[in-house]
Amino acid sequence: MKFAISPSPHIKSKETTLKIMLSVFIALLPAGILGVYRFGIHTAYVILTSIISCVLIEFISQKFIFKTNIKITNGSAALTGLLMAYCLPPDIALWKVMVGSFFAIFITKECFGGLGFNIFNPALIGRAVLLTSFPNAMTKWQVDGITRASPLGILKEKLTDQLPSYMDLFMGNIPGSLGEVSKFLLILGVIFLFYRRIITWHIPFTYIGTVALLSFLFKQDPVFQILSGGLVLGAFFMATDYVTSPMFIKGKIVFGFGCGILTVLIRNLGAYPEGVCYSILIMNILVPLIDRYTKPRVFGT
Repeated sequence: MKFAISPSPHIKSKETTLKIMLSVFIALLPAGILGVYRFGIHTAYVILTSIISCVLIEFISQKFIFKTNIKITNGSAALTGLLMAYCLPPDIALWKVMVGSFFAIFITKECFGGLGFNIFNPALIGRAVLLTSFPNAMTKWQVDGITRASPLGILKEKLTDQLPSYMDLFMGNIPGSLGEVSKFLLILGVIFLFYRRIITWHIPFTYIGTVALLSFLFKQDPVFQILSGGLVLGAFFMATDYVTSPMFIKGKIVFGFGCGILTVLIRNLGAYPEGVCYSILIMNILVPLIDRYTKPRVFGT
């Protein structure tokens, strides 16, 4: 009998980085299609510009600056571009999208060593930089040529505008970032990811459950808070990023709980009506610490 000796891991999987990225990409497509239909053709230009610029910046970084293996075929740069685009206003200038792509790919990802070494979620860093640099452009929403406040903005600024119904929030008949408005289509994508076993329930359910509970304690409508803003997009598609989230189950629950607390605090006490982006980025910083104190006991010790 012959024995094959090889280093770990010994459990093999047919999943590849490309297959995982492609699955998430497919899950996100319906929400993007609705965004183009609802907000106009410029929305498609924003999406394409974000994806293409992210891929090109990664290629240039790996080919000419860091001189490493070209890895654009794994799909991670394209997915980063799609996710960042979904966090942007539909009418944002295309050159600003390119600025966000530069920070998302070159600064956040390639300068740290590429995929698997980045500390922060690249798409959220791109959005955070644009929000800090161009706050007016990032917080104004135009629907049918009329500038309107987002649902969370109406609450934050205590405006007299009528709040949208649950159905409008769920289906996406509201102003907001181009890929986050339709919770219905995002949830369809989430079901596909669960079917493919790309994500688990621990982070998103803990995240959303924490927001619901704390919103109730703040005497707010939990359903409205869940369906407004980028919570669904952030909880299922951003916070579950393999590289920037904890490895172990207990850590994932702690991570989701922390994201939920920070989101509610920023929404209620911060300067911006939305807190999903910064809450996930802040928790990204704590991931190594969370992993250290939540790793399971080694068998036999």
